[in-house]
Amino acid sequence: MMKPDEEAVFATLTGAEDTLSPQESRNGLRHVAALSMTKLSDGLLNPKLVLTWLAQALGAPAVLIGLLVPIREAGALLPQLLLARRIEAMRRRKWAWVAGSLGQGAAAAGMVVVALTLDGLAAGVALCLLLALLALARSAASVSYKDVLGKTVAKTRRGTVTGTAGSLSATGVILFALLLMSGLLQDVAPVTVAVAIAAGLWICAGLLFATLEEPESTPAPATALIDLSPLREDAQFRRFVLARGALTATALAPPHIVMLDDSGGALQALGALVLASAAASFASSYVWGRMADRSSRRVLVLSGLCGGIAMALAAAAGMFGLAATPWVAPVILFILMVAYHGVREGRSTYLVDMAPETARARYAALANTLIGGLLLLTGAFGGALAAFGPVAALAGFAALSLVGALLALRLDEVERG
Repeated sequence: MMKPDEEAVFATLTGAEDTLSPQESRNGLRHVAALSMTKLSDGLLNPKLVLTWLAQALGAPAVLIGLLVPIREAGALLPQLLLARRIEAMRRRKWAWVAGSLGQGAAAAGMVVVALTLDGLAAGVALCLLLALLALARSAASVSYKDVLGKTVAKTRRGTVTGTAGSLSATGVILFALLLMSGLLQDVAPVTVAVAIAAGLWICAGLLFATLEEPESTPAPATALIDLSPLREDAQFRRFVLARGALTATALAPPHIVMLDDSGGALQALGALVLASAAASFASSYVWGRMADRSSRRVLVLSGLCGGIAMALAAAAGMFGLAATPWVAPVILFILMVAYHGVREGRSTYLVDMAPETARARYAALANTLIGGLLLLTGAFGGALAAFGPVAALAGFAALSLVGALLALRLDEVERG
């Protein structure tokens, strides 16, 4: 039975006391708890930072280490079109998210075994295979989540749910980052413990999500294996994909900011990078989420502008030799990560609120698959510019982010009416 204090907590979070039902309050808090655990797991097992460091420490070949991030990004996005059809045939789609969370936990647990028993080439191959499994499981969770969120939490409260989870999980990631920076976690064993904690959190999140009170859905009619109809028939969806594709610049730019400073300062350390991302998430995710409940379109515009300005400042700092100044690069990186989290909150909330109720999984899958392709193109664009140095890459990304903000201006307001 719902406890009054629990209902009050969700009402306080969302600011919607008069329109909440007990069932929505129960579901909302379960969403926050489960999502907080998975986001914390993401921070503890960050392929760009933590997993790369672990692979290096185990002596994996450089070519395999270089495959980690592409495996993670492509594996999480590209299979979604194929998964959407199966998920839309389910009456209760929470089970796809549960399976995805448990699958990520199992993959992370396998990585712990690898860290304890293997090294060299064997460790590198095993980590790549397990990361591919983790990415596939994450893909299933991503496809199903927006649909389940839309069915169990009302339109004007969804951004708050995801934003609150982002801020709560960031607290744990900040602690992890501080431990990394302190020098206490500079060996394989304690980092392996962090990966084990991530595995346990994914499993706990899956078990908690299984208790969600999801209304039964009518299975969607059979469609083509790859359904491109939303892209053909929905102009609003096409504009959203283009805007979101341009805003991927906020995700790709941080390494180029790090490369501006070749003095070997603290910003290049693993802990400092994790801390910058976590602190930005803690400071901004809840705020972005509340704003997205009022206008996710406005969040996309503002975060695109913020990211563009941050990257332009970074390029200017590189041009004028200011990047090595101790406070310049960290401040710019923090601002950029705030923008990045705004893009994440805005695009997630916008897609859930825009998509037809009966086709949310299909819309999410198609959008994510298309963005996976655009992400590769954006990365290639940045890589080509990087041949002329990080300043050129950052200038190009800044322009792309501003284009994304302008494209978002043309989107309709979907939180009204």
